[in-house]
Amino acid sequence: MTGPDPTILSVHTDERGRSLAYKTVIYEKEGGVAVLTLNRPEVKNAFDGVMQAEMDSVLDEVAKNREVRALIITGAGKAFCTGADIAYLMSLGEQHTLHMTTMEEMIRRDGNILTMVLKIRNMPKPVIAAINGIAAGGGLAMSLACDIRIASENARFNMVFTRRGVIPESGSTFTLPRLVGTARALELIFTAETIDAAEADRIGLVNRVVPADRLMPASKELAAKIARNAPIALGFSKAAIYKGSIETDIAAQMDYEAYIENVLMQTADFKEGVNAFLEGREARFQGK
Repeated sequence: MTGPDPTILSVHTDERGRSLAYKTVIYEKEGGVAVLTLNRPEVKNAFDGVMQAEMDSVLDEVAKNREVRALIITGAGKAFCTGADIAYLMSLGEQHTLHMTTMEEMIRRDGNILTMVLKIRNMPKPVIAAINGIAAGGGLAMSLACDIRIASENARFNMVFTRRGVIPESGSTFTLPRLVGTARALELIFTAETIDAAEADRIGLVNRVVPADRLMPASKELAAKIARNAPIALGFSKAAIYKGSIETDIAAQMDYEAYIENVLMQTADFKEGVNAFLEGREARFQGK
């Protein structure tokens, strides 16, 4: 499958009707579902400075756009994302080295892989990675930050970092062992070997594997199913799950759940959900 022409700008409007144009990504909205397509297929969707800035801009727009209930991230052509564009990094010289600055300084800057990972994880909306081909290095790290991963049968995965003389970054030493367990995470990192979609499914790296021609339809169907539910509750559910994954005290987690429930029971969406149930109809949530 041939990806979109990377020279064509993706033009759309934000929630205020302002015109926006992107050169290295495509941003589309249909109903309550947004799709962010990484659009540098000629380099397997490796990110350079422009792509990082444009992805960052889209993530900000999705987060604040009340019409968007779920986001799908995918890649144009035959790859999902292979991480940083080496040619781009080499052109920066020493400027690209993460160790030249502190993590705090990096996070304060918009438009880099670290801020994107944080924005995906902290976004109060579900994010689905539709992995259509190779996901390697920083590209795999980005997919690990997403809430759900759906893989094409053609997808492949590689924690390539140690083969390049560095350690996994962009939060992947945090996210990977929480998905597949410590021992499997270490094996993937130590060997830097590529695994296929079937193995990724077996070890829990992805939620499901579908035929290549079903990847986007399946991802959109799942996103649409999610988008029918109460958006505020979805956001708080995401926050609660990630908080619970590192919480050591179940009583503290139950206190957090009770606090959130009290907040949600004051919303119009809660009243709509109850009324829809009593009236035997589909709820029409407004995110209020």
